[in-house]
Amino acid sequence: MDFLRAFHDFGFNTLGAKLFPNPFTLACFALMLWSLAPALRGAVDSGFVWLTRLTWLIFGLTGVSGILLALMGLKVASAVAEVGKATTRYGYVPDPNRNLEHWMYTVFALVSLYLIERLIAGKLVEPRRGLRFLPLVTLFLWGAAYMIGRVAVFPGNN
Repeated sequence: MDFLRAFHDFGFNTLGAKLFPNPFTLACFALMLWSLAPALRGAVDSGFVWLTRLTWLIFGLTGVSGILLALMGLKVASAVAEVGKATTRYGYVPDPNRNLEHWMYTVFALVSLYLIERLIAGKLVEPRRGLRFLPLVTLFLWGAAYMIGRVAVFPGNN
C-alpha cells in the first residue's frame, strides 16, 4: 500500500511545479502547447499522437493506483485528518468534499482525453475544422489535471 500511495502521490519539487506539479499535469501541459501546431496546420503529426498516448498511459497508471487506494478505503489527503491530529498531512483543516471533487476532475480529464482522440481521428467533425478546437480541449484537460492535484492537497471554502 505504501508503494501505491508513493506512486500516486509522486510530484515534482522544481521551479515549474506550480504549472505542472506531477507527471500527468506535465504531459497535459506539453500536449496543450503542442496542440497549437495541429490547430494551425490542420494536420496531426505522429509526435502529437505519441504524446497523446503517453498522456493516456500516465493517466491510466495514476488512475489505477488511485482506484486501488480508494478500494482500500483511502481518500485524498485534503479530505481526511492524519491519525491523532486535527489537520491533514499538509497542515490544513480537512474538507471531506474534496474527495468527490478529485473524482469529478478525474472524469473531466478522462472525457477530455477521449475528445482529443476523437478530434485527431476526425470522427466528430471534419478533421481540419475539428483540429481548431484542439487547443481549447487540451487547455481544459490541463486545467482538469491541475485541479486533480490541487483538490487533493488544499481544502476548499468549507
